[in-house]
Amino acid sequence: MSGETNLLGDYVRARRELVTPEQAGIPVTGVRRVPGLRREEVAMLAGISADYYMRLEQGRDRNPSVQVLESLARVLRLDDDATAYLLRLGTDRPRRRTRRPRREAIPPGIAKLVATLPLPAYVEGRYFDVLAANALATALSPRLVAGGNRLRDVFLDPAEQALYPDWEDAGGGMVAGFRESVGTDTDDPRVIELVGELSLASPRFSRLWARHDVVACEGAPKRIHHPQVGALRLNRERLGVGGAEGQTLVVYHPDPGTDSAEKLALLASMTALDVAR
Repeated sequence: MSGETNLLGDYVRARRELVTPEQAGIPVTGVRRVPGLRREEVAMLAGISADYYMRLEQGRDRNPSVQVLESLARVLRLDDDATAYLLRLGTDRPRRRTRRPRREAIPPGIAKLVATLPLPAYVEGRYFDVLAANALATALSPRLVAGGNRLRDVFLDPAEQALYPDWEDAGGGMVAGFRESVGTDTDDPRVIELVGELSLASPRFSRLWARHDVVACEGAPKRIHHPQVGALRLNRERLGVGGAEGQTLVVYHPDPGTDSAEKLALLASMTALDVAR
C-alpha cells in the first residue's frame, strides 16, 4: 500500500468489534474468538460479499459506493455524526497534504470579545488548543490559558481532573469530538504528535482513541467543583468562529437565579479584585 494509511478499513474494523452479535440479531453458539461481529457477518447484514468487505477493511478497495457505506453504517449502528464521518472516509480521495501551521491565529475582534465578556470564555482551535481565554475562565480553571491544550489538560493533569467530577465520562466525548474535528487528516503532523504523546501517557486516552468514536462537540451542562466557591453547575455553549475554520468560542453560563449563578458572580468579583491589584 506504499505506506498509505487505511482510515476507512481501520474505522470499520474498530466499529464492528464494538457491535455484539445480540445487537445485530445473530444467534450465538459456542465460543467466539473475535470481539464483536465477524467480517462475514457484517458483509451478510450489509448485503455485500464477504470478499468485498474484506478488501474494504484491508484497504485493497477504496472506492465503495455511498449505498455500500450507508449499509455498513446501519449494520455498525452508527449515529448521524459517525455516519457522516464514514461517508467522508469513503468518498474523500487521496490528496497532497501540506503541513498546517502549529499555531492558529484568532480574529482580532474575537480576541477583544473574549476579553470583555462577563462570563468565562475561551477560544479553542481544531487541535483543542486554547488560543485565548479571559480572566474569569482562568479563574474557573487555571489550565484555561492561551497555549494550553484541553486534551492534555483533561487526560494528564490530576488537578484539572479534580475540577470536573464527570471528567472520565466527558473524556470519551472529547476524544470523539477531536476525531470529528481533525476528520480525515489523521496524518497531519500535529495530530500524530498529540495522539502519540497522549497514547503513551494516558492508557484511557489510548483506549478511547482506538474505539474510533466520532461525535460533534456540542453545548452541555457541566459540573465543576471549584476549590474557592464550591460546586457549580454551568451550561457550556460552543459557537463556531466565522472566518476561522476549526475554531470555537466556548462560553460557560449559569441558569439565572441559581446557587451557581451566585457562586460564579462571587468568583467574578474575586477575579476583578485580583486583576485590579
